[in-house]
Amino acid sequence: MDGVINIYKEKGYTSHDVVAIVRKTLNIKKVGHTGTLDPDAEGVLPVCIGQATKLADYIMAERKRYRAEITFGAETTTQDASGEVTARFEFSYDKDKIVETVNKFIGKQKQLPPMYSAIKVNGKKLYELAREGKEIERKTREIEIFDIKIAEFLPPDRAIIDVDCSKGTYIRTLCSDIGKSLGWGAYMSALSRTASGSFLIENAVKLDELKKMAEEGRAENLIISPDNVLSGYKRVNVSEKANKYLYNGGKIYNRYFSCADSPADGETVTGYDCDGKLVGIYSYRYDKEKDSFFIKPVRLVL
Repeated sequence: MDGVINIYKEKGYTSHDVVAIVRKTLNIKKVGHTGTLDPDAEGVLPVCIGQATKLADYIMAERKRYRAEITFGAETTTQDASGEVTARFEFSYDKDKIVETVNKFIGKQKQLPPMYSAIKVNGKKLYELAREGKEIERKTREIEIFDIKIAEFLPPDRAIIDVDCSKGTYIRTLCSDIGKSLGWGAYMSALSRTASGSFLIENAVKLDELKKMAEEGRAENLIISPDNVLSGYKRVNVSEKANKYLYNGGKIYNRYFSCADSPADGETVTGYDCDGKLVGIYSYRYDKEKDSFFIKPVRLVL
């Protein structure tokens, strides 16, 4: 079994819980998730199994979509409903002001990761330090909000927002920052990840369903092949002469290509052998001296 299962993580489970359950259910040692979801959050959590664990970084790099409930009028220690309230604010619910403020967050920006996060500093996770009552200086990260829409207004103190964003975006921090910009304070009161790259919530499978299908011997039907997972990348097929170089991780020039999807210089592509079998992920480069393009291995999948 090599591939990715689009798991619907339900509330109450950690991402590591999901990995452990998938590992036990399928009796597979190599299992890994593709981006932490907090225990109180739910939604899409692609889980890589077998050789596909090598693809985790590429799946994590894809943009994400979330639906979040934001509650105005208070701030919490964790920026979500699990934390203690640190401040309360009086405000008058104004739909136009909410829309205007939310729209200001579209685009590239710097975001300060919350103390209650899994980011490691000097080998220790920030949330571990936070639980010890410590707060340390953090570096801002560049993120991008591609779009935010108000899905529903819920006066007197809440709203539902749909967010399309880059990897590494903390939605609870976004909610908190929106509250600060409004002057009302805010925290994230619910969160669902609706998409992670090409993995969509409507196609996600719950753990109970996975267990049932495994008992019936149908679990393999849920596994998405590495080939399909990487279908968004342009591909390069090599001739039979270059097969051994492809499998050995060698540099291969275009005279050994049997076909290519016209990638641009520096583009990431997938490499296939002469039989059309996916071998790995490559960088497509131009060699000025030889006036020729070549592929250089980034990560072998097989």
